[in-house]
Order: sequence, then C-alpha cells, then structure tokens
Amino acid sequence: MPSETPESVTASFQAVYGVPPTGVWAAPGRVNLIGEHVDYNGGVMLPFAIDRDIRLAARLRDDGIFRASSAQQEGVVEVALDDVGPGTVEGWLAYPAGVARLVRDLGGPNGADIWVTGNIPGGAGLSSSAALECATAVAMVELGGVEIDPLALALLCQRAENVIVGVPCGMMDQTASMMSTAGHALLIEAEGPSVEQVPFDPAALGLTVTVIQTNAPHQLVDGQYAERRASCERAAAILGVHFLREVVGMPLDELEAKLGDPLLFKRSRHVVTEIERTLLAVDLLRADDTAGIARLITASHASLRDDYEVSVPETDTAVEAALSAGALGARMIGGGFGGSCIAIVPVELVGAVDQAVHAAFAERGFRAPAVFDALPAPGARRIQ
Repeated sequence: MPSETPESVTASFQAVYGVPPTGVWAAPGRVNLIGEHVDYNGGVMLPFAIDRDIRLAARLRDDGIFRASSAQQEGVVEVALDDVGPGTVEGWLAYPAGVARLVRDLGGPNGADIWVTGNIPGGAGLSSSAALECATAVAMVELGGVEIDPLALALLCQRAENVIVGVPCGMMDQTASMMSTAGHALLIEAEGPSVEQVPFDPAALGLTVTVIQTNAPHQLVDGQYAERRASCERAAAILGVHFLREVVGMPLDELEAKLGDPLLFKRSRHVVTEIERTLLAVDLLRADDTAGIARLITASHASLRDDYEVSVPETDTAVEAALSAGALGARMIGGGFGGSCIAIVPVELVGAVDQAVHAAFAERGFRAPAVFDALPAPGARRIQ
C-alpha cells in the first residue's frame, strides 16, 4: 500500500481543522537485520528503515492543548499538555502527546493540532509507534525552533514511550526511525550511545529483504517484554556488571555456573551470543557477504525461539517455510509474541517464498500472512 501524498495529507488536515497545516513530516518503520533484545543490555543492533512510514501534518497552537486526528478513526482527541504524564493519556494519543510534552519542556511549542496517516501495519513488530513518535518529534522541534541533535531527539522519543506510555522499550526503534539513511543499515551501539551508517544494498547482490507479516497478535504492554528485560537485569546483578554486554566472550559454561539459574542462563545466553552474531554481521556486511549474514540471521531466530522464548507458532512457521523455499536466512523480528519475520531471498525466488509461506499458514489454519519486500529508506524528515 503506497503512502499518501503530502497533498492528500494536507487536504485531510484542512478538512478536519478548517485551516491548512504548516507542514507535513514523515518517519519510517524499521526492520532489524540482527541484534534483537540486546538494546537494553548495552548491545549492538543493525536495523534499517523501511519504505513504509507514518505521515503527519501539523500546525502549532499556543493554548497548551494538543489535538490529534487520524485516517484510522473518526473525530478528534485532545489533551492539555500540562496533564500529560505517566499513565494519564489513553490510547494512541499517548504516543504523540508524550513526545509533544517532552519537547515543550525543552522550550518547544505549547500545543499543536496534528493529523496522522500511515501504511506501516500496526501490531506487526515494524515500529509503527516509534515512527509516530519520531514524526511528531521532528515536527514539534522544527515548528518550535528547538535545537536538538537527531540522536538526542530519538532518545527523547524513547523516554516518552517509557515514561508516558509505560512501555519499557529500548532505544533501537526510535533511533532507526529517526536516523536511518537510504541504502544503509544503521549500526547502533547502545552503550554510549552512538550510531554509524553501514552501506546495505541487497538489490545490488540480486537479493531482497522480504517481510512476512504473520498477523499473529503483537503486544508488548502485556508484561512479557518487561519480564524478559527484568530477567536480564537480574542476571547482570548476579554477575556484578551493569549490562550483559560486559560478559560477551565469557565461556558459556562459566556463565552458566556463575548464574546458577537455568532460566537466567538461557536468557543471558541469547543476549551474549546475539551480540557476537551482530558484531560478526557488521564485518560481513562491509565485505558484501550477505550469504554469511543470512546464516547468522537464521541462528538468531533459533536463539530467540529456544533461549529467549519470544517466538510463536506463526513466526516459526514463516521462518521454516521461507527457508524451505530457498531463502538464504530468516528470523522473527521485534519484541516477539507475534509480529513479523524477515527473510533474505534471491530475487528470483521471492514468488516461491511468498507461495510457500501462504501455503504453510493455510495448512496450519493460521490467518493469512502479508508478504512484501523492504528497501533501506531515509529516516524522519519534512516532506512538505
């Protein structure tokens, strides 16, 4: 589904609010090649922005009111920015309103009207919420004349989701949506933090990254994500380190003995081996060894399935079907418990992978998946 044009977004804003917006901004969703569930462990991640985005028209107010409307629902919802705090805003409004409140606290606008649309599937693990936050953030800082660097702005969006929405997410989603560039993956070092653009052009190698939206429910507010994060924090405390990144390279039998808890060992083993896989993937990417990266991606899925236990039958089925049809590598992405998978596929086998995944889902009685290719795309920006 193509994105709406800036002109149609402008017209929709004017139809709702009676005046034209000041501008239109966009921020993309993302997929993560590798480096899953390591951002809150001081790890490294390798996401890239996809060519699906949230588009947002905005106009400032000066009365402390933040109003929002969207293509997905009728009517306008609003909140006073003074009233925006932890758990005080219900529904989707919490994401942009939380960002607007934090930008205002930096001297930004005292209110705004926004209209939102997008073609990132919700609940698919493609970071539609982070894209909404980032689109709001770039609009608010530009309209308000706030000086802030992109990484700091991404971290502000993360803080809004942590504090206002109440989701204990790491920094990867917002950083990828804010700072990605076309034709690149984004190497993110959580400890620091820092980012580096790494050239990534699968099409030049006759490959594509296929996204498989499983349509299994994807919910992170239900406590599962928080439980995994808490397990890592307990393991780090036992090991006497701040982040599990600090024990990468420790022999696994030594790690197991020091933790003395089978569950904490499994969780920690995923984290340290995933960080090792991601560091190797960066080296392979720089050497154009995409086939090598594909093997690491498949190993990542096995670790997420067996050690971190965040996969579900739909994502396992998608991975197995894609590999059986010729994908070089495949894995689930995102927080888990539903959502999407990616597969690195030779372009001539894209149709076969699509057919195999649909057939496997039908055979097991799952809801039909959605399959599309993803190109490395630019991050948050003004488009009109």
